[in-house]
Amino acid sequence: MAQEEKKFTDVNELGEFGLIDHLTRGIDRFQASTIKGIGDDAAVIRSGRNTIVATTDSLVEGIHFDLTYTPLKHLGYKAVMVNLSDIYAMNAYPTQIMVSLAISSKYTVEALEVLYDGIKSACQRHGVDIVGGDMTSAPRGMMLNISALGQTREEQLTYRNTAQPGDLICVSGDLGAAYLGLQLLEREKEVYLSDKKAQPQLDEYNYLVGRQLKPEARKDIIDMFDQAEFLPTSMIDISDGLASEIFHICTQSGTGAVIEEAKVPIHSQAEKLAFDFKLDPITCALSGGEDYELLFTAAEKDLEKVRYLTDVAIIGKILPADQGVRLLSSGGRYHTIKAQGWKHF
Repeated sequence: MAQEEKKFTDVNELGEFGLIDHLTRGIDRFQASTIKGIGDDAAVIRSGRNTIVATTDSLVEGIHFDLTYTPLKHLGYKAVMVNLSDIYAMNAYPTQIMVSLAISSKYTVEALEVLYDGIKSACQRHGVDIVGGDMTSAPRGMMLNISALGQTREEQLTYRNTAQPGDLICVSGDLGAAYLGLQLLEREKEVYLSDKKAQPQLDEYNYLVGRQLKPEARKDIIDMFDQAEFLPTSMIDISDGLASEIFHICTQSGTGAVIEEAKVPIHSQAEKLAFDFKLDPITCALSGGEDYELLFTAAEKDLEKVRYLTDVAIIGKILPADQGVRLLSSGGRYHTIKAQGWKHF
């Protein structure tokens, strides 16, 4: 009898988070110091009296960035912010980073100096030390990996899995601008490739371009939490879009949620460009990603504290799990939210 041919599974069938769940299922912990492992914005480790949070993220040329319109200094800055945002999402403060680079021979020393100027600028802005890393060659392009460490008191930590029905859903800043900035840059790239003499038309949308190329991790929000003596019941940063992130909170907390369309903050530039591109602004906010804002929940007793937080909007409520995750449209209709953010595979 012929041996049955083994069937292999395409990673696209699982997607990023399905693949992570599949590969990490059944992983044992051997260290009592590991408080929180895989499944949140950062791992949590106890070290004596201190609580350390740790995260890592990679940016790959041709996948996460395009050097046609991404200055190397901005790339270095953004790579750091992507990781610091994860630390802040744990209600912690970043302290150190390590930088690892895989580069092809097309990169000169001078180009890498510019990249590091951006990295150092981000660290200086947030008071973070560069303490090590690695450098190796790559057959093509660049991969830039940052690992970040942070600290906080254990009782101040916030996780994704601790939201409760009745909690308020809140978000910092505005949403969808980074995605629309990317659409604008891609459009201008196509114009340039067809006519090398063409000049980019970006002045009207500087805010959107900045949100894509040079995002800012929200240390100011964590500072306000501390000043207001406010502790979120759960929190996550918005890297893959509002829809994906609220799904993470609800899935891990065992809850449902309702988001009110009319209360989701969208910048006026984002609204205008969305309409110009024949896109729905709320869809951009829900699924765009790369905003690096903070999505958090608050107990109803903390309503007054949340109301006085600067640049924070209350956009919905956590519900029992059987009510699902829904959007209440401006027209008064409920729609099931689907997580359609960035897909790596």
